[in-house]
Amino acid sequence: MKQIIPQKLTGTAVAGILLSVTPIVFTSVLTYYAIVYETVIARFNTLEWAGITLLCTVTSAVLTPPTMLALIFGYFLGWQAVLPLCIINMGGILFINSIVRWLDHDRFLRFLSRNPKAQSVLDRILDKELEVIFFAKLSPILPFGLTNLLFALSGASLKNILLGGFLGMLPRTLLAIWSGYEAREIRTLLENPNQNTWTQLIIIGLIVVSIIGLWQVVKKALR
Repeated sequence: MKQIIPQKLTGTAVAGILLSVTPIVFTSVLTYYAIVYETVIARFNTLEWAGITLLCTVTSAVLTPPTMLALIFGYFLGWQAVLPLCIINMGGILFINSIVRWLDHDRFLRFLSRNPKAQSVLDRILDKELEVIFFAKLSPILPFGLTNLLFALSGASLKNILLGGFLGMLPRTLLAIWSGYEAREIRTLLENPNQNTWTQLIIIGLIVVSIIGLWQVVKKALR
């Protein structure tokens, strides 16, 4: 038993756990500091926001959920937050791809090679990888870091990961920026970001479209 556990807890497995759990924990931390230091953040200049953008480009891969960042950036910057958030989202994808190459990407591929059926299913899905990535990124409920990790491990083209990620995350990012821009108090925004009825309907719509789209793509790939 002692020998089995270390073999299963590979670098990628540990990364997957971290990418699922840490964003949930860090959301509370981010909410606390954004509320307590609201007046300080409101006085940040362009250079300071540029520095925060670069920092969040790295932390978004593991710690800071992009939707939470979009709410905060939208609250303080309004629609000027679109460019920094696109940089953060794309930078987070590139960062996780680099981590996967540094960890045990080859081990995952060797595992698939020993399971022809799994390899066959993955190959057929990867024929539609841009669509799969787009619909997966469209859903606000799928963890940003974990989906990036899975797509990197699958061997999907980096170009398709970036393009699908950009197109899929754009609607939810714009929605979060708009919610932040319209909010009057940051405490209310971060503690109940989806209080607006229209926001709730759009989020539900994105989730439904994401599920239906993924189901249709996978179903066609497996025929």
